[in-house]
Amino acid sequence: MVSLPNHPSAKLVPVPAFTDNYIWLVCRNGRAMVVDPGQAEPIQRYLQEYQLQLDAILITHHHPDHVGGVAELKAQTGATVYGPLGETLPVCDVRLKEDDTVTLAGLDLSFSVLDIPGHTAGHIAYFGYLDDARPIVFCGDTLFSAGCGRLFEGTPAQMLNSLGKLKELPLETLVCCAHEYTLSNLRWALQVEPCNQALQHRWEQAQQLRSQGRPTLPSTIGTELETNPFLRPLQQSVASAASAHAAKDLDSAVAVFTVLREWKNNA
Repeated sequence: MVSLPNHPSAKLVPVPAFTDNYIWLVCRNGRAMVVDPGQAEPIQRYLQEYQLQLDAILITHHHPDHVGGVAELKAQTGATVYGPLGETLPVCDVRLKEDDTVTLAGLDLSFSVLDIPGHTAGHIAYFGYLDDARPIVFCGDTLFSAGCGRLFEGTPAQMLNSLGKLKELPLETLVCCAHEYTLSNLRWALQVEPCNQALQHRWEQAQQLRSQGRPTLPSTIGTELETNPFLRPLQQSVASAASAHAAKDLDSAVAVFTVLREWKNNA
């Protein structure tokens, strides 16, 4: 990204929607972009309150709670809509696939695209930097805080590969997923790794944040690598717990991941 040093810092805002969604908004110098606006109204309110011009709408996948507000926001603001090449969307101006780049000149931001199928067949993520030093990824419903998305259209192997791409991002990368699922995910993760001290500490922190009505997000890639079972299928403690749960030996990371996903589905 070409950075203009005199620009004020970009501001990152999780705008609540529905019961547990976040619509991520980034603004700078009176301009804004949003990610996965499942509802138009919360974004309309925020734009009006802070007198922001919406330049861009970024979509990660086609589910209604991620695209339900796109057409209305597009009609009202003229924002350019970016979305995955392989999914049916209500409106999309620019179709994207892995290694494409989204450049938002008005916000001085640029994002590279990752193909991360599994939750849906054409799911993508957007990776970039806020200012010079804050890496960030908008990952929709693929990687959650202490969890991952259900496999509606993909296979365990696809999802594991997609998570592997996200694991390779810098440790300090802000993980901006789309749902406030942290407490339920951590409660389950503690069943998998009850002796993980980092996980225990994170559970305490998340409880405190939610008791204060504050978001637990964004997380970071580093935090997820320490505490998210879905990113740790080859960790002995995780693999042993999955084998015990399945009552059989598991001979691969995909086999461990498959058991973890089924375990979480029924938790």
